[in-house]
Amino acid sequence: MNKNIVLVDDNDIYNFIMMKLIKNVNADHTVHTFTYPEEALESLAEINPDIIFLDLNMPILDGWEFLQGMEERNLNYKTYILSSSTNKSDMERSAHYKNVIGYLIKPVKEEKLAELLQNT
Repeated sequence: MNKNIVLVDDNDIYNFIMMKLIKNVNADHTVHTFTYPEEALESLAEINPDIIFLDLNMPILDGWEFLQGMEERNLNYKTYILSSSTNKSDMERSAHYKNVIGYLIKPVKEEKLAELLQNT
């Protein structure tokens, strides 16, 4: 099944790598990349994504504020946290958000991504 996917990461290079990995898994997936989380948040209702991959550590609006913004707007999209942080408190905090369905440590392997996309 083709998925509508949103990537939110302030790093253009990481967005590009993730987009390539997703397209390797299934070239028909639609991928929307955002380096500015505010723009992503404003676009979610229009895009209506099946899955969001969200970085935590971003300037201006971080991943936690993005998740809070989703809750305030009653946006219930399945979200995976993508982070280089192995901090257990971040993992525990992410579990408090109903939209968060997983916490992934960067870099994500293509095999893991394929499994997630197939099962989500």
